[in-house]
Amino acid sequence: MSTNKQKTTDISELGEFGLINRITKDIRINHKNTLKGVGDDAAVIDYGNTCALVTTDLLVEGIHFNLIYTPLKHLGYKAVVVNLSDVYAMNATPKQITVSIAISAKFTVEHIEELYEGIYLACEHYKVDLIGGDTSSSLTGLAISITAIGEAKKENITYRSTAKKNDILCVTGNLGAAYMGLQLLEREKEIFKTNPTSRPSLEGYDYILQRQLKPEARKDMMELFKEINIKPTSMIDISDGLSSEIMHICKDSNVGCKIFQDKIPIDENTAQMADEFNIEPLIAALNGGEDYELLFTIDIKDLDKIKDQPMIHAIGHIADKELGTVMISNSGQSIELKAQGWNQMNKQ
Repeated sequence: MSTNKQKTTDISELGEFGLINRITKDIRINHKNTLKGVGDDAAVIDYGNTCALVTTDLLVEGIHFNLIYTPLKHLGYKAVVVNLSDVYAMNATPKQITVSIAISAKFTVEHIEELYEGIYLACEHYKVDLIGGDTSSSLTGLAISITAIGEAKKENITYRSTAKKNDILCVTGNLGAAYMGLQLLEREKEIFKTNPTSRPSLEGYDYILQRQLKPEARKDMMELFKEINIKPTSMIDISDGLSSEIMHICKDSNVGCKIFQDKIPIDENTAQMADEFNIEPLIAALNGGEDYELLFTIDIKDLDKIKDQPMIHAIGHIADKELGTVMISNSGQSIELKAQGWNQMNKQ
């Protein structure tokens, strides 16, 4: 009898995106109206007069959220927002969601009602309909899976794979705040563990806490793009950190890019919190994640259209693939960007 054992691969060796590539490489599209399957913020299905966009996110307790410091109402709201952000990243309008949950015995009916208060609030704010879902039991806490369905005309949809040389690379809002909010919450959690009678020290940190616990999707950018007559040439939402998302656009578009450190927008609250933690604010912006801002490219001829828009920041430009993905530091050094954002498939 053979004693040879089949070699196995630990999932952490591949990481999240490596695993996705591994299990989706043999997918074959059977229907002509499936315009985009795996590989973007949402799938795209052509129904003639309009296209449907479909995206799903799964949030698992202990991996994506910690109920020690995350109110259930905030969690419900955020769970919706992270899905809608993917639809907006395709330059589309979200219309419906489905919500599926798995709950363990530690949760009461009132807990679930609180979770759904946040879900309903997000639906109301973003004008989307909750049209179904599923419920199941869990042995290990709470899991939430939300599917968002959006709508757009075929010609208006923006993919991450269509950036071209000399396009201007832009981001909305500011970066790194959500990550610093998480660091603050984790610090207070550790203090509470050692001293359960202590009260959390959260005064003056409202901005970064809101960016972590109750983020917003950039619905306003869809309206602004129409107002100033811009269609991004490529786009992605910033969920895993600026570096990671830049590399997604460049890899999928087969291009390189050059960005500039002094152009990366960082709020003063983020910088102050980073200083308190002895963290370089730039690292929080590049690798922190969960900002749910939009990273997009525009044709260079549209540059003047964004110059007077305070919420849009031009941070660099698209270049030949041979350049790679680089950042010019404040001292003039050329630094290769690396995707060092959070990887949920790493061993804990």
